[in-house]
Amino acid sequence: MSDHYQTLGVAKNATPDQIKKAYRKLASKHHPDKGGDKEVFQNIQSAYDILSDPQKRHQYDNPIPENLRGFQTGPGGFSFNMHGMDINDIFSQMFHGQPPFGQRQNKQIFRTNVNITLLDAFNGTNIQYKLNTHTGLKIIDIKIPPGIKSGDQMRYDNVLDSAILVVEFIVLPNLNFDRKDNDLYSNVSISVLDLIVGTKFEFTTISGTKVEVNVRPKTQPYMQLRLQGHGMPINYNPDIRGDQLLLIKPYIPDNIDQTILDSILQNRGK
Repeated sequence: MSDHYQTLGVAKNATPDQIKKAYRKLASKHHPDKGGDKEVFQNIQSAYDILSDPQKRHQYDNPIPENLRGFQTGPGGFSFNMHGMDINDIFSQMFHGQPPFGQRQNKQIFRTNVNITLLDAFNGTNIQYKLNTHTGLKIIDIKIPPGIKSGDQMRYDNVLDSAILVVEFIVLPNLNFDRKDNDLYSNVSISVLDLIVGTKFEFTTISGTKVEVNVRPKTQPYMQLRLQGHGMPINYNPDIRGDQLLLIKPYIPDNIDQTILDSILQNRGK
C-alpha cells in the first residue's frame, strides 16, 4: 500500500492547510477530465480522503494491531469495522488463547483499498477484485451495499481459503453531485428574471429520475431547494434515502424576453 504522505508530497507533520493545498494542486493536474491519468488521480484522492479526516489520519498514523481489530457482521454476508473487539477475541482471552468449542482461528487477513464511483455507491454493485496471494492471483467477487461511504470498511469471509478480506472503500468525487453524509448537493443556474417571476425546470437525480422543480416568484439567489428522498441510501437500505439539495446560482441572460420584462414591470412594487 502506498504512502499517503508521499503521494501528496507532504511531510508527516503537514498541517491540514498544507495537505489541502497539495491535494488541490495535484488533483487539478491529474484529473481525468483534464487528460490526467485515472489511476494516479485515484491514488491522490485516496490519500487526501485519509489525511484530510483527523480520525482517519490518526488511525493511519497509529494502526491498530490485528488482534484488537473487531468487526460486526452485517447483512449480505459482509461485516463492517466497529473499532472494538470481536466476540471471538473476548472468548479467546477467556479460554487462555483458545477460541470456544475447541476451534482455533488462524485465518490470514488481507487488507486493501478499493476506489468506486458515487453512482456505484448509490446503487450498490458487485465488482471483481484481483488479489495477489502466496498461492497466486485470485479473482474475488466483492458485493458492495448501496449507500456505502468513503472510509467504510467491509469484511468478506469465505472468499479465500483460510483467509478473510477487509476492504476500505474510497468513493471518488462526482462532477454533478457533492455528497455530505446521506444528502447530495448540486448547483442549478437560473436566470434572475425567472427568480423574480417564478419558473419550473426539470432536474435529473442521481437515480436517473426526472423531477419537476417549482421556483416560486421572488425567490432569492443562492437559496437551497430540497428534494426529499432523492439522496443516498441510509444504512445500506435503498428504500430509505437522504435528500437532494439544489443551490440556486443566478445569472443575467444575454437576451431578455419582452414578455418577461413587462411582467416584472407590472409586478414592481407589489
